[in-house]
Amino acid sequence: MAIDVTMSSMSLNPIIHDNSVTITWRGENAPCFISDLHGWEQNPQSLTETQQGVWTISFDLPPNAYLEYAFYDPQAKKRFFDPLNKKSVYNGVGGYNHFFYMPQAQPTPLTNLPASGLRGKITRHALPAQYVTVGRERRVSLYHPPTTGEPVPLLVVYDGPDYLRRGKLAAIVDNLIAAKRIRPLAIAFLQNGGAARMVEYGQAEPTLSFVIGQVLPLASRELNLLDFENQPGAHGVMGASMGGLMSVFTALKAPEVFGKAVSQAGAFELWERETTTMQMVRHFPKPNVKLWLDCGSMDFLLASNRKMAALLAEKRYDFTYRENGGAHNYTTWRDACVEGLERLFGD
Repeated sequence: MAIDVTMSSMSLNPIIHDNSVTITWRGENAPCFISDLHGWEQNPQSLTETQQGVWTISFDLPPNAYLEYAFYDPQAKKRFFDPLNKKSVYNGVGGYNHFFYMPQAQPTPLTNLPASGLRGKITRHALPAQYVTVGRERRVSLYHPPTTGEPVPLLVVYDGPDYLRRGKLAAIVDNLIAAKRIRPLAIAFLQNGGAARMVEYGQAEPTLSFVIGQVLPLASRELNLLDFENQPGAHGVMGASMGGLMSVFTALKAPEVFGKAVSQAGAFELWERETTTMQMVRHFPKPNVKLWLDCGSMDFLLASNRKMAALLAEKRYDFTYRENGGAHNYTTWRDACVEGLERLFGD
């Protein structure tokens, strides 16, 4: 595929006018356009040649949107770098997506740290994986908050390495604590089971046993935690997608330990069927928990999150539901989680 690129003589991607977005490709031929908005490789969009060697695609987005995209040849199953947009982000499945923010959206500034780094600290640990499905051990990273010795709540995070590296959660919490926007809290970032992730996070009792029987004792040894027996529901749990489903399940099953849950784009329906977690909300007595749910307006799980929010309202749960301008990715979850942390752990 020939590419005729002269950076100094062309506009950069994207061109935004009000809610309209135009993406440009220059060359003899053009690949297809794939994105959050269009369903990625399942729905490649053709570009139109507007003048010789100039190809474009235009579409509307909300003013608060964040979009990831790529150029793609569906026959060769090959992606192409966009020479007009050097901004890219790892997509978690072995590649990179280009991205941009609409005018009313912006990345959270809370990932910025002082030159000295985290005010708290991160320690690395490994636990025997006797209750989970694959492997002999699981890695756990613990965030130790900067405190003067007072006991703190623990936030257990599913898909912990992704939230730590891509979601910048330790930096966000560090900055929120420093600004006194949340109380000091500790974090346990849990490694998932790789290929077994769907099974382990599919409302699995062994995963819950691993968290309560092994992760919590490790965190209690290494950190100065609140005693949930004296303060029921002192701790929280957090996750995205299947991890969001597992977070709400964890709180509903063990509210005496985890009285707070953050779900980002939770997978509350699977294969067009209600999950056990939704049925627990529908049919079981309401536990004493506080829930935070958010989901992007371009996320393929938006409908099921709206359905879960309506059900929680019907059953009079203590919960908050927010929609943002993003999709199913860690940049969206990184930017959106701040309000949830403040809601559940604010002073």
